[in-house]
Amino acid sequence: MKKLLLFAALLPLASLAAQAQKITAKQVPAATVATFKKAYPTVKAVAWEKEEANYEAGFTQGKSEMSVVITPTGTLLETEMEMPVTQLPAAVRTKLATDYKGYKVLEAAKIVTAATGATTYEAEVSQAGKKRDVLFHADGTEVKK
Repeated sequence: MKKLLLFAALLPLASLAAQAQKITAKQVPAATVATFKKAYPTVKAVAWEKEEANYEAGFTQGKSEMSVVITPTGTLLETEMEMPVTQLPAAVRTKLATDYKGYKVLEAAKIVTAATGATTYEAEVSQAGKKRDVLFHADGTEVKK
């Protein structure tokens, strides 16, 4: 019983550790920062987060909210750009309307994988106060994690 109580007490701490951690620019490897600055030389304000072994830079370019994920050695992994939900591909909007009926779509984004150029679409959905992200291919098929 004591082990169960200890496990229950530690579970919330484990979930916090799995989430992205905000960090300062000084904590980001030089190769990561160099890759970012080369790709986005005009961006001045950047919010950095550590995501597992990689680094995510969040920023605004023009009127778009964007983020990029870069490895510690400076390899760009993906680019994400927020978009209006109404601009999601029609097949994705249809899939959301049928498979996520009763959910509210809070945000949408287009994600491009740097290595392959593959594009996926992310929808942040909410139901009963619980939020989660769902990924789709342009044809509306859900990306399985």
